[in-house]
Amino acid sequence: MNRILALDPVARTARVEPGVRNLAITPAAAPHGLYYASDPSNQIACTIGSSVAENGGGVPCLKYELTVQNVLAVKVVTMAGELIELGAAVPDAPGYDLLAFYIGSEGMLRVTMALLPVPEQAQALLAAFDDAERAGQAVGNIIAAGIIPAGLEMMDGPAIQAAEAFAHAGYSTDAATILLCELDGTLEEVTELTHQVRGLLLASGATLVQVSRDDAERLRFWKGRKSAFPAVGRIAPDYYCMGGTIPRRKLPQVLRRTAQLAAEYRLPVANVFHAGDGNLYPLILFDANRPGELERVEALGGRILELCVEVSGTITSEHGGGDREDQPDVRPVQPGGAGPVPCRETGLRPTGAAESRQRSTDPATLLGVSAVTGEGRAAKWPGLVERGGG
Repeated sequence: MNRILALDPVARTARVEPGVRNLAITPAAAPHGLYYASDPSNQIACTIGSSVAENGGGVPCLKYELTVQNVLAVKVVTMAGELIELGAAVPDAPGYDLLAFYIGSEGMLRVTMALLPVPEQAQALLAAFDDAERAGQAVGNIIAAGIIPAGLEMMDGPAIQAAEAFAHAGYSTDAATILLCELDGTLEEVTELTHQVRGLLLASGATLVQVSRDDAERLRFWKGRKSAFPAVGRIAPDYYCMGGTIPRRKLPQVLRRTAQLAAEYRLPVANVFHAGDGNLYPLILFDANRPGELERVEALGGRILELCVEVSGTITSEHGGGDREDQPDVRPVQPGGAGPVPCRETGLRPTGAAESRQRSTDPATLLGVSAVTGEGRAAKWPGLVERGGG
């Protein structure tokens, strides 16, 4: 199940089996001037099947969106053993959008994804800031100027130091925060946008702005960001990651409050996130062999998710909800401080559309984890602990 079955440069599509690695598709398409835009940080190992199952997107999701927007068709096996094909080799196939119904599930046998022309030019800017508030303002200023970067990422001090020690990306290790911004398009477009973004970064208070001089330096800038998750393994034996999404203007406030919570729980936190669309990935660093530490980590994780909702955000990121978001001690308060929301964010009972959708095709909740009902693998087999990141 790891073959590229067909690549159509005219239709700009690739039809692959789910075991094909994400990283293998762009080299196969490159001779035709095409590439696959989805670029999760773990793309060297992750497969297309896992990308579809988790609806990942990675750094380019701000401009090029998530897997669900880049997949045209899938061939799946239902729990009844039926082979069905959803979607088509062209966008906007007629009928109900059952393709989106299955993305974020499991059981794919074949995936058809859209390919894009390789941009004529790509340029990365690396900006250092002495505080998170200025970096957060810079993100807002770039988007407010009508500029949609191919990637706009933020890392805080602990993440910077870990990534630089691991990847030697050229980061300023005394910076409180760095922003990575990638621009792509025609040569003329990228040249003009680079000039604009550099000015916006400096006007927002950046202490240093570096513009990649060539493609090798651009890739080196990104190597640090993509290495952030494994890099923290050098400074802690375990890390706990959750995903939340917040309004961009709340980034400085959330970072400050997260630091306060980390001090309260006596646990270090490294922050890495898609700043352009407000996707947060706090990494709580700990040692599971120390008695009571995992429980403190889980409690801190719950407080961070509550914080996301307090600022009018959500406890899910690009990947959707996981088992932690469904635990009883995660009780986000309503925006404005109106008290706890019944049943997580929405106040809805878990017998709504999401549960009905899963049970319509998988009554025993065996095909994937049900974060809505809490009846997936992690609930049925509580000894199963999953660790990882994206």
